[in-house]
Amino acid sequence: MGTKMVKKYALIVITLASFLTPFMGSAINLAIPAIGRDFNSNTIILSWVATSYILASAAFLVPFGRLSDIIGRKRIFLIGITVFFIFTFLCGLAWSIQVLIIFRIIQGVGSAMIFSTGMAILSSAFPPQERGKVLGINVATVYVGLSLGPVLGGTLNHHFGWQAIFFFTSIIALVVIIISSKLKTDWTGSSGESFDYIGSLLYIIGFISFMYGISSVTTEPAAKAVLLAGFVLLIVFGFYEMRIKYPVLNLSLFKNVTYAFSNLAALINYSATFSLGFLLSLYFQEIQGYDSQITGMILLAQPVIMAVLSPITGALSDRVEPRILATLGMAITTLGLFFFCFLSQNTSVPLIVINLVFLGTGFALFSSPNSNAVMGSVEKRYYGIASSTLGTMRLTGQAVSMAIVTLLMTIYLGNAELTPALRSNLMTCTKASFAIFSLISFGGIFASWARGKRAKKIAEAR
Repeated sequence: MGTKMVKKYALIVITLASFLTPFMGSAINLAIPAIGRDFNSNTIILSWVATSYILASAAFLVPFGRLSDIIGRKRIFLIGITVFFIFTFLCGLAWSIQVLIIFRIIQGVGSAMIFSTGMAILSSAFPPQERGKVLGINVATVYVGLSLGPVLGGTLNHHFGWQAIFFFTSIIALVVIIISSKLKTDWTGSSGESFDYIGSLLYIIGFISFMYGISSVTTEPAAKAVLLAGFVLLIVFGFYEMRIKYPVLNLSLFKNVTYAFSNLAALINYSATFSLGFLLSLYFQEIQGYDSQITGMILLAQPVIMAVLSPITGALSDRVEPRILATLGMAITTLGLFFFCFLSQNTSVPLIVINLVFLGTGFALFSSPNSNAVMGSVEKRYYGIASSTLGTMRLTGQAVSMAIVTLLMTIYLGNAELTPALRSNLMTCTKASFAIFSLISFGGIFASWARGKRAKKIAEAR
């Protein structure tokens, strides 16, 4: 297959796959109240419908990223999209909230295989001078997924029930599997090297324990012990990785200032922003009284702007220092989150939409340039681990974001089901969440700027 055809099919397949998980995430947010009603679930266990998927994805990203470098990125991608398809379909058949969460966990493992290979395949197929543009297109597709999620998700939930969201997503996954047959080239960066099973196990158990402990510290008596155990395991993991020849996570990459601070900025950005859709979905449906379809239309404003601007900011980051664009984006995001600290039960919807457009601009300015900075700061043989590390930062940030919301919901709402009587408590919880997220995002401005000017120079040098 010629180089042009390889690039063409790589872009089509990865772009379609990149649509799936953000669509799933933003669509399911609109169905949270309906799922709660169907299964008579309280706010805490409902938050795990989103969190379980994110935790599983984040925990397995690094091991699968490393494995893809060794045995082939296309191979891991195909396994991942197949697992994602099967368990997305099964989620629609779930007969209890517990079964739904279990299926979401396995769905998250499939997602980890997809995300750990997506940017690595694109970075392998396209030369450095085209990377920012291509990654911008990829990020734009993510935002298209986020855009259509609230609209289609709200409509499907409103007319056919929340199960239809999973069935619709599984159809798209099946299409990706079929088109993937055209992807003949496989990419390996570390063929012949051994896989670090011990390090992978330490990382997966440590990460899940640590994040579960944070999420459940106020609701589960044993959570503090689990949190401590996870912390200790991650420290042991770090020392172990520095002493073996072929680690699952090459910690020496973090000596690169651009790589380290770009990943840190991504972690902070997603920690501060991911719960936005979850919180506003509850706000519009439970406090302002809109149905899921109308709520989806309102939330559409933010991701549409992100989808339109991301290819532009991605291409721009091939010529302009990524830290300038990304830092400006983080500053705009901070201001947008700060505005939501002043939400009330009667805040004007047009005013909220204007702020969502403002936030969408900030996200677009940050995401594509930041991804370009990460992938442009490492050698080709590390594309898989760089892609998966950046994905881990994103998903870890999302897990942290949901953990903060879960913690605050425990404080303000307890284990009660959502009822009109709790609107005041939910409003207080929402405002407190945005106050914390504003502070986190403010810190991200400095992390983004601290990356220095290396990203562009390294990209030009290769």
